[in-house]
Amino acid sequence: MMNFEDQVILITGGAAGIGKATAEAFAHLGGTVVIWDLNEEAGNALVEDFSSKNQKSAFRKVDVTNFDEVGAAVQEIIDEFGRLDVLINNAGITMDKTLKKMDPATWQKVINVNLTGVFNCTRQVVNHMLEVQKGVILNASSVVGLYGNFGQTNYVATKSGVIGMTKTWARELGGKGIRVNAVAPGFIATEMVKQMPEKVIDHMVSKTPLARMGKPEDIANAYTFLASEQASFITGTVLSVDGGIIS
Repeated sequence: MMNFEDQVILITGGAAGIGKATAEAFAHLGGTVVIWDLNEEAGNALVEDFSSKNQKSAFRKVDVTNFDEVGAAVQEIIDEFGRLDVLINNAGITMDKTLKKMDPATWQKVINVNLTGVFNCTRQVVNHMLEVQKGVILNASSVVGLYGNFGQTNYVATKSGVIGMTKTWARELGGKGIRVNAVAPGFIATEMVKQMPEKVIDHMVSKTPLARMGKPEDIANAYTFLASEQASFITGTVLSVDGGIIS
């Protein structure tokens, strides 16, 4: 069985959806989970829930687009826990428009969070991992980063970019004991997705050979596997968790 006792796992965007399920999975496996999110109410509530189960966690409101703020928050983790073993770059946003309707501000907001945010967090964490010559970095991509998607120029660009960064960092950091991988979720039944019109959800399911939407826990399971010693020879890969989606 996988065990993350004595390990510290940082999850950005960890207060809801896939991030929350991932935090719960690592906490269940004994890890100390550090949650970064802009939603203080949800983040603090999650930490309280972990505490009631004698699971170790911490929350901080962090804007991943702010390089200096990220650096200060990383140092807080090192000061409090003395280590940082796993970084999961999960934070992300969508602001969908077709190319004809997309304005520069809409383009840039998604780039700032989904792409620059991943750079900021990884850049500020990696020095600590290099000091101990060990660590795991896991990045949230998407099947749309592999196949494209109508009306998501900005989002697709970021998720494709994350794949490129993942493969580059795996080459740069592998010799230092640091593994870097990405997970590409398909259609996942988060609270946001569940609020979509039924016909849209039915269309998503119709494109998935397993005939259902994924659960946040399906992605969390992929993250825990890739972070574990069971995946010790896996780096630079993109794991699609998509029910066999038809592009």
